[in-house]
Amino acid sequence: MPAATPVRRRRAPASDAVLAGAVEVARAAALEVAGRGPRGEELVGEHLGARVEGERLMSHDFACTAPGYHGWTWTVTVARAPRAKAVTVCEAELIAGDEAVLAPEWLPWAERIRPGDVGPADVLPRVEDDERLVPGLVATGEEDEDQVAELVPGVGRVRVLSRDGRLDAAERWYTGEHGPQAESARASAAGCGSCGFYLPLPGAMRQVFGVCANAWSPSDGTVVSVDHGCGAHSETDVEVRRELVPAPVVDDQVLDVVPVA
Repeated sequence: MPAATPVRRRRAPASDAVLAGAVEVARAAALEVAGRGPRGEELVGEHLGARVEGERLMSHDFACTAPGYHGWTWTVTVARAPRAKAVTVCEAELIAGDEAVLAPEWLPWAERIRPGDVGPADVLPRVEDDERLVPGLVATGEEDEDQVAELVPGVGRVRVLSRDGRLDAAERWYTGEHGPQAESARASAAGCGSCGFYLPLPGAMRQVFGVCANAWSPSDGTVVSVDHGCGAHSETDVEVRRELVPAPVVDDQVLDVVPVA
């Protein structure tokens, strides 16, 4: 049986005394990149240490003293040629540390906007691959077919709600301020499903949602769940108490002088 070939491990690069001592060379490079603050102060602070990057390649770290850059460090990488004493600056850059304050990850405006952010004059861009929508049936131009299409919900629109879109809307409505957990619903004696002003939605939403048509209700004109409720329910009532009006007080101890012609 042949002998196993010994595995040769790569030796980690050793620290270079010349590069480790090039603190002032690295600081000068950092100062050249950093410039000075608005009051002329230096933005490069104390030397934080050096680390080996490779063979005759080291990086020096300096604290950044610029306002608003807590946790950032100036990192200057230096190198030298074999048997050379001259130190060369490879690069100098500002690097964020573990405690650095960073800006949030950039998102396009269409992904950053949230419900309620759209103003009266704002226009949202069209989302081509919106998972909430599926292709609808487009009008054919034939008179007979188009008349039938007008009677079928969804026909004639380019896209209609997908199953995911309906579930997303249903969850948002049911857990929102017009669902069963709203304050008015918990205080109501009966749900919207038994109210005469409740208009059930057509289609798959009919069993759970409808529109309130009561001008006295705070939910008038909005989608409500069947188990939502408010104090303007058409069938609930309260005891009407007669208003107690105190009897008039007659002061018969004062005489009114009435002149007679």
